[in-house]
Amino acid sequence: MAFISIENISFSYSKKKVIENFSLQVEKGTFTTLLGESGCGKTTILKLLSGFLEPSNGKIIINDKVINGVLPNKRKIGMVFQDYALFPHMTVEQNLLYGLKLTKEQIDKKAVRKSKEEMKSIVSETAASLGIEDLLERFPSELSGGQQQRVALGRAIVLKPDVLLMDEPLSSLDTKLRIKVREELKDIQKKLGITTIYVTHDQEEALSLSDKIAVIKNGTLVQFGTPSEVYFEPANKFVADFVGRANILTDKETKKEYMIRPEWFSISKEQKESSYKGKILSTEFLGAYTRYKVEFENEKQIVTVDNSDSENDYTSGDSVFLTANKIYNFKHE
Repeated sequence: MAFISIENISFSYSKKKVIENFSLQVEKGTFTTLLGESGCGKTTILKLLSGFLEPSNGKIIINDKVINGVLPNKRKIGMVFQDYALFPHMTVEQNLLYGLKLTKEQIDKKAVRKSKEEMKSIVSETAASLGIEDLLERFPSELSGGQQQRVALGRAIVLKPDVLLMDEPLSSLDTKLRIKVREELKDIQKKLGITTIYVTHDQEEALSLSDKIAVIKNGTLVQFGTPSEVYFEPANKFVADFVGRANILTDKETKKEYMIRPEWFSISKEQKESSYKGKILSTEFLGAYTRYKVEFENEKQIVTVDNSDSENDYTSGDSVFLTANKIYNFKHE
């Protein structure tokens, strides 16, 4: 049974349909990423889940309860925003305590208020799980981007939510720090076991973090599967081209299109069985490998080839031979 069930929801802004008959099933404790281009409706889906927006039709069910119409503060959902939204005048500890105080003193009137000692204990436990226990007396301005991200995450999980929503929380970090923080984020999510829905347009981020990826286009679900399924078996050309790089080619006889990932090509100066002669148009050195743009078969077909063999040092204008080690034929086109 799905822990989160989104059933045929739709939503419009000023009569413009943004989400249309969108459905998704999310299992408990998993990390699911909503992946798509800017403006495809990813963040709108988060807002519908959190209660900041209400769908015009359809149902949202969490833990067997329909939450349509339920106020955001009653949904047991934690939210991490893109800009973290930390209170600059509060210390890390005060930022983490804020949600606990608000929940017990202003929202849940029937609950027995926790003592200050109990709340501080919860904060200390949360801070330790995130590795920020030494930062509790600092202010947000005194923290690095990665530290701020963990504090924002701590403020969301200190309330022990059923679901954690994250809206592009790493977008403001530089590339090296983003990779480090996303590794930490994955470890933390698995350790805590919180059902997480994460929004990004970064394909590498989605592939590295997720148990499942929902690829979205124009407010509709295009494909939902594991990272390997989405990468190696894309539902159509859009998914193939959006998730990683893809060479989309056409069979001369059948006219059907197929995909070859750049790394599925091998490149050589010697002709091999089933190889195609081509010419290097340009090279792009990317550290771990070099990417080549190659024209082949004298038909102006251009492909990209990723090559990690340091012994092969090709330059523009070189004649080469390409061999496709794997080909994927689209199943749903």
